[in-house]
Formats: sequence, structure tokens, C-alpha cells
Amino acid sequence: MDVSEATLVMLSVIKNEGLAPGGFNFDAKLRRESTDVDDLFIAHIGGMDTLARGLRNAAKLIEDGSLNELVRKRYQSFDTEIGAQVEAGKADFETLEKKAMEWGAPKVPSAKQELAEMIFQSAL
Repeated sequence: MDVSEATLVMLSVIKNEGLAPGGFNFDAKLRRESTDVDDLFIAHIGGMDTLARGLRNAAKLIEDGSLNELVRKRYQSFDTEIGAQVEAGKADFETLEKKAMEWGAPKVPSAKQELAEMIFQSAL
């Protein structure tokens, strides 16, 4: 696991208010030319350090708030009346068809994926 993956994992841990019930299934193996017990010990330390850096990065991203704001804007249609009905499973196809005919061709805004990736990378 690299630091960017650890950051994504820790973002999920923070947003879900921890790991309970459970925890990490943390493991390290001897591999390649690393064949003694010291190597296994060092691998565990390196893995824990990576998770710790991921936690710090995730905290920076949450405190900054710009990535959360970008995601909120990206999915703001979920906060509309029809969006809430879809999320709740209460919008049937007839209702959706009527809305689609009423609105006409959709205007698809940019998802700002490159900006989201840049914000994420800036925390690493």
C-alpha cells in the first residue's frame, strides 16, 4: 500500500467514525531478498508509518474542506426533491420520464476530476 492508498483508506475510516467493530488486518511477509526477522519487523514499521501518513493526509484534506466542497457540488442534484426521491427509492419510472421530458436534454457540467485529483495530491 502506498501513501495515496493509505490516505483514501483513512478518509473512509474518519468519515465512518472509526473501524468498529473490527480493525485492520495488517500483515507483512518476507519476500525477495528480505529473508530475516529484522526485515519482517521493518516491513511492519513501514506499513504502520504509511497508515500514519495516510491519516495525517486525510485529516489535512478534511480540515481544508475543498475536496468535500467539490464533491458536494458534483452531486448537488442529489439534494433536490427528485434527487432525494431517487436516493430513497421512491421515484418510479413514470415520474422520472415526466421530469426528463419536462427538462429536455441534460446539461452535463464538468465533474472537475483533474481539480479533485490535484487537491488530493496536494495533501500527500
